[in-house]
Amino acid sequence: SRGQGHREAKQIAETVRAVARQLAATGLPAVVDPVMIAKGGAPLLQPEAVAAFCEELLPRTYLLTPNIPEAEALTGMRIAEPAAMEEAALRLRDMGARNVLGKGGHLSGEAVDVLLCGGGVQRFAAPRIETTHTHGTGCTLSSAIAAGLAKGLDLIAAVEAAKAYVTAAIAGADRLK
Repeated sequence: SRGQGHREAKQIAETVRAVARQLAATGLPAVVDPVMIAKGGAPLLQPEAVAAFCEELLPRTYLLTPNIPEAEALTGMRIAEPAAMEEAALRLRDMGARNVLGKGGHLSGEAVDVLLCGGGVQRFAAPRIETTHTHGTGCTLSSAIAAGLAKGLDLIAAVEAAKAYVTAAIAGADRLK
């Protein structure tokens, strides 16, 4: 029912706020994968939760790792090539994220991720592996970056290692039918 959906949206928004408060209390560098839009394009967060994300969690984010549909939803712009990913990353930094890694898996051609950190932009490219078995690779990439940072790698080295790890995982994944 509509009432139940509204209650769930309020609960999700409050969860986002609670995570933001906890991050503020710990001061730890948070790697945040927004997980706002399903692989098929359906929104996973209600507007109230997106607003809480933008207002409270985004400003506490050390590294934001949106895919193309998420970056488009957050910035309101269309992204069809890596140059547009760079512009979206600048907008997301202006919204509060300290660093942004735009994941380019939804683009055609080579799989190019764009990292905006400090004052510069770096691209991480890998050959596209033709497969339909990529569910969860964005979350895996973000987790691998967080693990690299926890091991003491700087951000660029953590992204490089994570990108290589996920590319190898996709290449070596069992082909399910």
